[in-house]
Amino acid sequence: MGTAIIEKLHSYYPEAKIDYLIKKGIEPLFSNHPFINNILIWNKKENKNRNLIKLACKIRKTKYDLVITLQRFLSSGMLTVLSGAKTTAGFDKNPLSFFFTIKSKHYIGRKGEKYLHEVERNQTLISSITDSNAYKPRLYPSESDYNKTKIYTSDTYICVAPASLWYTKQYPKEKWCIFLSKIPTNISIYLLGGPSDKDLCNEIANSLPNYKTINFAGQLSLLESAALMKYATMNYVCDSSPMHLCSSVDAPVTAIFCSTIPEFGFGPLSSNCAIIQTNKDLDCRPCGIHGHKECPNKSFECANSIDINELIQRCKPM
Repeated sequence: MGTAIIEKLHSYYPEAKIDYLIKKGIEPLFSNHPFINNILIWNKKENKNRNLIKLACKIRKTKYDLVITLQRFLSSGMLTVLSGAKTTAGFDKNPLSFFFTIKSKHYIGRKGEKYLHEVERNQTLISSITDSNAYKPRLYPSESDYNKTKIYTSDTYICVAPASLWYTKQYPKEKWCIFLSKIPTNISIYLLGGPSDKDLCNEIANSLPNYKTINFAGQLSLLESAALMKYATMNYVCDSSPMHLCSSVDAPVTAIFCSTIPEFGFGPLSSNCAIIQTNKDLDCRPCGIHGHKECPNKSFECANSIDINELIQRCKPM
């Protein structure tokens, strides 16, 4: 979601050189981004602290005019403060925020409250040098990304990304199978995910013998997945990274929220988007901002009580 700031800064300052700092492993996502001058990478898995110091020195040598941190960690605050930039911006919850020249309040919404999306929260950090309007995040799949998936886009199809890193953010496999068995059989089902999601996607596909299903888990890059999702009749995702991929290419998306809530500010942003969640007012929901490895109440009622008919209604071609 940080790319929304890049879009806005470029719009206001088209001649500015914008560098982007990310953790190692996700750099292919930004390889085609037309507004990023240079990608800085922090390898946190090997020699984490040594690499952090090297990165701090590299940033300081560059002599940036402006450094913005969207993170609320000590490490990102240190990189910002030590950058030597004329202007530094970050959130008040960062431990080193008292050194920032621009500081914004970061507030996570509670159930039932009016809330800001994370994209809107982030852009408060540059509102004083731009305006108060929020730009959307965007990624740029290459021509080869689209060409690799083009053969599959001639069908009427939906994409399903059934997995999440956290158990309580993942719609149960049995529920996926029931829902998908009720959509029209002329709709192809493409299952997406990483290598670790392959078995889950296989189990879902095997439960749907009357459908054309393809398990792409571990077979497509993130940008190739985004290219495929862009032209889907609908994309079904959990509160996880595939949802943000949809937002980045304005793909239609239906996001299933189990233990988390939209008020946290991390929902979908596509022009055709919807959040499906339980209609029950559960005292235990939300049980945390990131989710858990198991349901604290053992019932997983927030997921099991979601109305499958609401998912089916979102499967109609536009």
